[in-house]
Amino acid sequence: MKKIDLHIHTVASISDYPFFFSLNSLKEYVEKLEIDCIAITNHNLFDKTQFEEISKEVSAKVFPGIEIDLESGHILLISENEELDDFNSKCKKVTDLIKTKNDSITYEQLIEIFPLLSKYLLIPHYDKKPNIKEETLKKLGENIFAGEVTSLRKFKACIAEVDKLTPVIFSDCRFVEDMSIYPTRQTYVDAEESTLRAIKGCLFDKSKVFLSKEEGNNSFQATDDGVILSTGLNVIIGERSTGKTYTLNKISHSFDNIKYLKQFSLLQNDEEKFKELVTTRHSLVSENYLKEFKDVVYDINEVDIKSNNISIEKYVDSLKKYASENDKLDAFSKCKLYNESNLEIDDLENLKKLIKAAELLLENKEYKNIVSKHISDETLKSLILELIENHNEIYLKNLKKNWTNDLVERIKGDLRIRSSTTAIEDVDFTKIQMDKVRASKFKTLVKALQNEKEIDSKEIRGFRVVARTRKYTGAGQMKTKSKRQLSFSDAFNNYNEPYKFLIALKTVGLEETEYYKYFVDIEYKTLNKYGFEVSGGERSEFNLLHEISDALKHDILLIDEPESSFDNIFLKNEVNELIKEISREIPVIVVTHNSTIGASIKPDYLLYTQKIIKDGNVEYKIYFGHPLSKTLKNIDGEQIQNLDILFNCLEAGQETYYERKTRSYEILKD
Repeated sequence: MKKIDLHIHTVASISDYPFFFSLNSLKEYVEKLEIDCIAITNHNLFDKTQFEEISKEVSAKVFPGIEIDLESGHILLISENEELDDFNSKCKKVTDLIKTKNDSITYEQLIEIFPLLSKYLLIPHYDKKPNIKEETLKKLGENIFAGEVTSLRKFKACIAEVDKLTPVIFSDCRFVEDMSIYPTRQTYVDAEESTLRAIKGCLFDKSKVFLSKEEGNNSFQATDDGVILSTGLNVIIGERSTGKTYTLNKISHSFDNIKYLKQFSLLQNDEEKFKELVTTRHSLVSENYLKEFKDVVYDINEVDIKSNNISIEKYVDSLKKYASENDKLDAFSKCKLYNESNLEIDDLENLKKLIKAAELLLENKEYKNIVSKHISDETLKSLILELIENHNEIYLKNLKKNWTNDLVERIKGDLRIRSSTTAIEDVDFTKIQMDKVRASKFKTLVKALQNEKEIDSKEIRGFRVVARTRKYTGAGQMKTKSKRQLSFSDAFNNYNEPYKFLIALKTVGLEETEYYKYFVDIEYKTLNKYGFEVSGGERSEFNLLHEISDALKHDILLIDEPESSFDNIFLKNEVNELIKEISREIPVIVVTHNSTIGASIKPDYLLYTQKIIKDGNVEYKIYFGHPLSKTLKNIDGEQIQNLDILFNCLEAGQETYYERKTRSYEILKD
């Protein structure tokens, strides 16, 4: 069995952030984690001199490689440690082609530089960004049989699915000075030799690729000091101040995309903060419900009733004045075009929408059978052509009207310059009337929107989160909604007149994109199984269940002493079941002192932390193994009795446990 890490960076390229490579850190990494084979894979370059120095100093077998930007994705190309000059010259061609971090080479350029791809080990970013596109993988064909993934969860998913590539997980690390924690992302292959040929042979066969040396894909190395965990459910126990939380923190720093529920972090005694938290979690419900209304507010925000009224007043004043001067008209003001109105331009938006809708019906593949039952393709094509012809006809007329309007405006301007007679102000009565109708319809819509009603309900393991619409009852609510020091008092005085309220919101200091939020409030209530609002303790229980349920968006779940905040019945009936469900998908690590979690949950792996004071020095040890094993062992091979650990950590000792069981509990039985 060989432990390999074939994705290591030692030179900062244009695709990297700046870093200074430390050979000492790389050497310590290889020795501490007992790695057999590594590959140096810098972005789009190969440093032959540095590679030769690393090969001499590092105890592992070192392969030359390069990480290439290929058709907007990344791929590792690794060679046997032979013909370095030839490999170096080929890599220089890649470097010459990629001048910026946005550049990449094509498949054709790749095979021109590396004609015999079968000589190399090619590992694309598979379930890892930026991943190689499917069409590029098809071009590479049989040269691709393994792919790099980012997490244990993705590794196990690829191993289980027949049509997926063989997964590998590597550190993708930049080694610098004074590294406190080394990555634990490596892959084991069932190879006897440390050769590229042997590794390739294993990667052809999923049954020869593992996450751990002894237990295959059921366990993994969690920390750089050798702690092994199950890919399922793990429980960490130990007395106070023996390094349990320290171990949890170390695990959290060893991996990305971790969900970490720290001790006491879920306690929730403040009702307002809890409501704010629930509102934030379910904000998407509010956004979806108000999505169309948001567009309406944008539309109405363009309506300016005040400006329209001023335009009408100017029109009436100019009309009266023009009438009073009628007997004094000069040659210019008597011209027909002096007070001519513009031609009305036809709106094409609805016609454009119809064309798009017809095109969608024609091009849609998913529901093609249903559409074809009612409308043939020929009918749709004919409809689209007629709509386009109609559109073009109106568009041409609009061009002519615009040209005519421009000409008339220039003539009117020239006539008015030469005349002393008052000109009648231009006014668009159609637009003004339509704006009034829009404002009136807006009021009707807002009033309907403000009627109290339930718009969403979600069940979360015995709790129910209900979303209801309601009117704002004061300016203070709006200020809380904004989360800023803004004054809504003047605006709220117009709250019952939606258009006036919208105008008033413009003076508050909000962005236009936020106006829609202040017409109707969406309140979230969390109810218990009896339909009542949750109590303080129930709020904390709901927080825990919600956060654990959310864990599947992450790659590992860490929970530190949930019993510090919750009672045993809740832990046994709700939390244990949920944790077990999640551990079937991702690794879960729970720190506990409680037998309800520690024993009843039936973990896949057990860890015990111990503090020893020797010659005045504090030493921490971690023992691990299967819960039903008689002994647990640490990385030094030392063993400890499992039963003694469980009694001492979860039951206050064996004697106390039996006394409580045989005396206290037996007396209470019928």
